[in-house]
Amino acid sequence: MERRLSAILASDMVGYSRLMETDEMDVLMRQKSHRNELIDPAIERHHGEIVKTTGDGLLVTFASVLDAVKCALSIQSAMPEREASHKEDNRIAFRIGINLGDVIFDDDDVFGDGVNVAARLESLSEPGGVCISDIVYQSVPDKIEASFRDMGSQRVKNISRPIKVWQWTPSAAPVVEAPEVSVQQRVRFQRTDDGVNLAWATTGNGIPMLKAPNWMGHIEYEWTSPFWADFLSEFSSRCNLVRFDQRGTGLSDWDVEDISEDRMIDDMLTIADAAGLETFGLFGISQGAGFSIQFAARHPERVRFLILLNGLTRGRMRRGDPEAEEIHVMAQNMISAGWGSTNPTFRNFFTSAFMPHSTVDQRASFDEMQRLSTNTENALQILNMNAQMEVHDRAREIHKPTLVAHQKDDLFVPANIGRGAARDIPNSIFVELPGANHALIRGYPGFTEFFDHLDTFLAEHTGEDA
Repeated sequence: MERRLSAILASDMVGYSRLMETDEMDVLMRQKSHRNELIDPAIERHHGEIVKTTGDGLLVTFASVLDAVKCALSIQSAMPEREASHKEDNRIAFRIGINLGDVIFDDDDVFGDGVNVAARLESLSEPGGVCISDIVYQSVPDKIEASFRDMGSQRVKNISRPIKVWQWTPSAAPVVEAPEVSVQQRVRFQRTDDGVNLAWATTGNGIPMLKAPNWMGHIEYEWTSPFWADFLSEFSSRCNLVRFDQRGTGLSDWDVEDISEDRMIDDMLTIADAAGLETFGLFGISQGAGFSIQFAARHPERVRFLILLNGLTRGRMRRGDPEAEEIHVMAQNMISAGWGSTNPTFRNFFTSAFMPHSTVDQRASFDEMQRLSTNTENALQILNMNAQMEVHDRAREIHKPTLVAHQKDDLFVPANIGRGAARDIPNSIFVELPGANHALIRGYPGFTEFFDHLDTFLAEHTGEDA
């Protein structure tokens, strides 16, 4: 056995089993052609060595990181034209991951953490794309013309530490520059009583505000999102915003036994204590509104006020609405069938409801964030938890200043749910915002109006100008 530092390229074919089932002879012949005419020559040209092959994949080592990246880009850049004559759902496409690490060579195989990370990076890649680790990226940006998108740190299977990831795709959406306030963020971790590591961070100054967890999140990746970046930047300019990735998502631990409303409330208290917040405002969007109400009812001594936006306070299975229940079953099926797939069709079921009025790039970014934020099992647990949410009885116990804002034509959570919460919370203020997006996006109805109302509320109920 020999140990040495190497760049490792891991590649596999997207949808291999499905393609083989359709026409295995055709797929094998096309794959052979790609190997002979494109892939193997590119590996040889860039001084790589194939150490393992499977029916749909390769493991290649390179002495040079730059050679590994150039090889991957040359292959992925050429593939679309080679497959252009085939129907879109029958095209061969590859995913590639590249890492630099200390690996063990044993006869005709390689082992080690560096190899495992490369394989996990490959699984994160979009079809036709290349994902590289940060150590690889830092070695090549000035030596290649290709543009890699910062995907933030990612949790990957069987790797205990988060891995910072960069991605290239042939038709990548324009890179969103993280707003200036994001440089303040330092991700920290806090361990809960049941042993779960929660990732949290703060930005901004002034009034302390704890953001409750919503549907899916990633406290790093959100800063380069074309919808979250502007929203979080505006919010951070008004307060000291504390955010965290709920258990099972983002940079927090994914392998958790208990994803429940009670645990979410406990986790909010854990993060408030970790951040040194004695009394603070609560901000809840979507499911976070329900968690904020429950937290305020259980810990009124810690809460100064509540801001609830497009709040989910009564889940689909608690409304007595057959159509809502049917939608929940459809959502379960969509997640079970294709959540972890790089094919966005299944997650688009959620994206189209979250932001019906948005650009293609904005929807693609939201879809990608969902895919990267959690796995199928956790997505199902969160979905089912939200479907059973019912907090209107607890809302009647709250006696704190509360702003309830809801978009008039919200497709994900109907506006009547928000109005109901406002009726139940004594002396709350209800504001109906224009628009249909569940997530507020700069330039679309509701964004500016929400922050105007927020400024007025903060000035009236905290004694401070936002």
